Amino acid sequence: MLIRAFVPAHITAFFVPVFHDDPLKAGSLGTGINLNKGTNVFVSVETGTLERHIHIAFNGEPVKREEAVISYSVAERLVPSDFLGEVEIWQYFDFPNGHGFGNSAGGALGTALALSYAFGGTWLRASQIAHEAEVTHRGGLGDVIAQLAGGIEVRVRAGGPGVGVVDNLFFEDYRVLVVPLGKLSTKEVLDGDVVKAIEVEGRKALEELLKEPTPERLMVLARAFAERTGLLTGELLELAKELDRVLKNPSSMIMLGKGLFTLVREKELENAKALLADLDVPYDVAEIHEGKPKVGRWVG
Repeated sequence: MLIRAFVPAHITAFFVPVFHDDPLKAGSLGTGINLNKGTNVFVSVETGTLERHIHIAFNGEPVKREEAVISYSVAERLVPSDFLGEVEIWQYFDFPNGHGFGNSAGGALGTALALSYAFGGTWLRASQIAHEAEVTHRGGLGDVIAQLAGGIEVRVRAGGPGVGVVDNLFFEDYRVLVVPLGKLSTKEVLDGDVVKAIEVEGRKALEELLKEPTPERLMVLARAFAERTGLLTGELLELAKELDRVLKNPSSMIMLGKGLFTLVREKELENAKALLADLDVPYDVAEIHEGKPKVGRWVG
């Protein structure tokens, strides 16, 4: 049996980390955007062996447990302990790992959903297990519950699925321009001094967005958050200013990755593409993914 799950990539615009000893009560406040590109997880379940085996691969390459500790911890909880057979989990990412697209959460959630589909379970329990693994192993705080919500989401109460509360913004005709340039370590940022500034500026931004909940206001607040926290500086800030000249909405920093994103109308795209091509900067364009992740039997 082959099961496929798709989990949208998720870009965080601004956030407030909320830590708690209970992983389901830990999470984040803030807002972000789900993309129609992301993580595809394929799970193959074969019985008939004398032992229980679980194998995980990233983009076709097998990975050791220490390289995929989050997804392995999810699988260990969801593959029954008395199961005798081979479980193979292939995760394919549309965006590079570590660049702020929620790949860690996408892999964890996709694995949890596919295994729950195969062995029996519910959406809530699967997503809670994925969230707990993310929090425990410092992969992230709010991506799982955000990816479950789809669209342009707003996390108004922190916590994992079943505990946190997520709302959504209305939007029309927007696409998402992304400029992925490099990695940032979520763990290193969350362990650093910048957390205090993130908490203050993130709460301000969320309060302002809820007063005027529009995609356009989101981008303005995201940019202000990125600059005031000191996360958006140097060459990345200069590139953001270059994009500002050809786009209506400001661009901002992907949280947390060395890259930029913004919401664009179709008629604006050509100017932005031309600018980025002239600067020899990589970019991608995605639609906004509405609704939940997808999971079901794969028929090819």
